[in-house]
Amino acid sequence: MKRRTFMMSAAGAAAGLALAPRMSFAAKGTIDWYTGSDTNVLDFWANTVKPAFEAANPGIKLNLVDAGDNAGILAIGERAIAAKQTGTDPQADFFEHSDPLLPAGAIDAGVYANMKNAGLSNYSRINPLAIQSEYSLPYRGSQVLLAYDTAKLKPADAPKTWEELVTWIKANPGQFVYNRPDKGGSGGNFVRRAIHEANGRDPNAFTVSNYTQEFGDEALGKAWKLLTDIAPSLYDNGAYSSGNTQSLQLLSQGVVTMIPVWSDQVLQAIDQGVLPPETGLVQLQDLALCGNFSRSIVIENGANRDAALKLADFILSEEIQGAILTELGGFPGVSWDHVSPALREKFAAIIPQSIPTFPSGKWDAAINDGWYRNVAPNVDRKS
Repeated sequence: MKRRTFMMSAAGAAAGLALAPRMSFAAKGTIDWYTGSDTNVLDFWANTVKPAFEAANPGIKLNLVDAGDNAGILAIGERAIAAKQTGTDPQADFFEHSDPLLPAGAIDAGVYANMKNAGLSNYSRINPLAIQSEYSLPYRGSQVLLAYDTAKLKPADAPKTWEELVTWIKANPGQFVYNRPDKGGSGGNFVRRAIHEANGRDPNAFTVSNYTQEFGDEALGKAWKLLTDIAPSLYDNGAYSSGNTQSLQLLSQGVVTMIPVWSDQVLQAIDQGVLPPETGLVQLQDLALCGNFSRSIVIENGANRDAALKLADFILSEEIQGAILTELGGFPGVSWDHVSPALREKFAAIIPQSIPTFPSGKWDAAINDGWYRNVAPNVDRKS
């Protein structure tokens, strides 16, 4: 999701421009690596992963290629399927972030390597909550947290359950804001946490295929009641920010005390001085706000498959997983037991007990439309 333009630095933009051209040509010992992720991810790989990996693996080079977006990754995946069928070189070895189920038929065609069976020494480190498929490797995550001003709210008093959060919002009118759910994932996932709360805190109750008008109206209707109940206590008597960035701005300016925010975005904001270092971060412990992982894929029929598997193993190392926290602002893909003790202590308040997700598809349209009609009928959805 291209959501972090707020965080693009000049260095990141320069790194993106300096990457190899969109079409790469396979060379023995050179891993052709593709991504459709944001500039900050490209910057992280160019400045952190690439030099560390090449230093640890003499003779292997990493060719970073910007595929533009997820559609670009899918096109290269389709090229790999065609190459498998003709016995030719797909000119691709590694996808930084991709869905193993796409393009359709890739797994059945034998295009993606089975990561569980590939003999990776670090595979057992992976957080079990992150594993989606044996054909992909979850190496970094992002989750929505609550960020707050510790000058106004002591960490010991920060809400740690949905009930405590609602109680705090009502006791501190005007001090909480979330963005409209169609304008950014932090507000969107706050709304989805309300949906989970209203439906037994069971993320498994919602799947891509189980949306119906009847079920949607019933399940979402319960959440609209929860959100309508807290609306008068929000910032400016029920106003909603226009996106992730504006929520951060309201917090940084001291206008509000607490906001939901993406973990990577807020950690980078603190690192860059947009927010003060004493900014508090907390995750709900009864059921966390939604998040997800970025999953890498190795092309089974790539010319440099074995080298690509070494790269897959390398990004699960303590060195890179720690850098994901400190430099990228993401969550580790490994269990927190495999993060250094110093970092575990530093980020103790945001270590999730769960990493719930919410399906997209028809649910997205139903949530966005239903929120405007039932929770914020006076908000112009086009503004």
